[in-house]
Amino acid sequence: MQVILANPRGFCAGVVRAIEIVERAIDRYGAPVYVRHEIVHNRHVVDTLRAKGAVFVEELSDVPEGAMTVFSAHGVARSVEDEAKARKLPVFDATCPLVTKVHLQGRRYAKDGRTLVMIGHEGHAEVVGTRGQVDAPVHLVSTEADVAALDLPTDTPMAYITQTTLSVDDTKNVIASLGERFTNLIGPDVSEICYATQNRQSAVRDLCKVADLILVVGSENSSNSSRLRDLGADEGLPSYLVADGSAIDPAWFEGVERVGLTAGASAPDELVESVIAALRKLGPVEVTQLSGVVESLEFGLPRELRDPAPTKRAAVGA
Repeated sequence: MQVILANPRGFCAGVVRAIEIVERAIDRYGAPVYVRHEIVHNRHVVDTLRAKGAVFVEELSDVPEGAMTVFSAHGVARSVEDEAKARKLPVFDATCPLVTKVHLQGRRYAKDGRTLVMIGHEGHAEVVGTRGQVDAPVHLVSTEADVAALDLPTDTPMAYITQTTLSVDDTKNVIASLGERFTNLIGPDVSEICYATQNRQSAVRDLCKVADLILVVGSENSSNSSRLRDLGADEGLPSYLVADGSAIDPAWFEGVERVGLTAGASAPDELVESVIAALRKLGPVEVTQLSGVVESLEFGLPRELRDPAPTKRAAVGA
């Protein structure tokens, strides 16, 4: 069996930064460190950090007084930030800088008096946080049908923002529908949509040209991982989302010679290796890798965490 690796795959810069914030906070201030929501949507990552001393909660009310707190990479609403300030919780914000950029865009459009539309998925942590960052109503749309259902005059001054785990390809039809529906519409250039999401989707499309079957390593609650699996299916290939090598079903590979393998932006490379190890149990495996975009972007850490050496526990900014 030939296993062909997509490139790029796995961790993006925002995920690397978020995980490192939690790890360094534990090293510097000691366990436990409380993380609101899963730091990224990957069970392996969450379990690994939990073993190091992270405690994951869904509400700040579950964080003890004075406990070190981290906001997840998906971002939070202003009401959460305000609650943390009111309780004087020491907080590190691990929100991906590209998500923060969307927050700032939304606020600017709302301040200019435009009616705001967000392209995204109902209930996703990033969407909840973004809508809660804007001091105005935010209409959520996922499809062209959602655009058609908006009860707004066609000349309404409009603006759109997008969930970062959606790519240019995911959003282009909805953006086009908004442009057809409303005569006064602005929004970010498509080049500003998350580079990592677009790169990984483009890599899967390349993978589909040379593979008989697609495996995507990632968690079920990972939006970008699920979309990679969907892309393979859209191309007519059997496509499966697997948490790790233990999820492999030998029946999938009957008659399959070339397996395309990739990973969502929140899946570590060790899980990809576990899938390859599981495939080797089925027979001889040759591993190759497609050429692709080289990602060199890095996001800086909060000032207090740039020195990884642990020190005596203290409140941030003290």
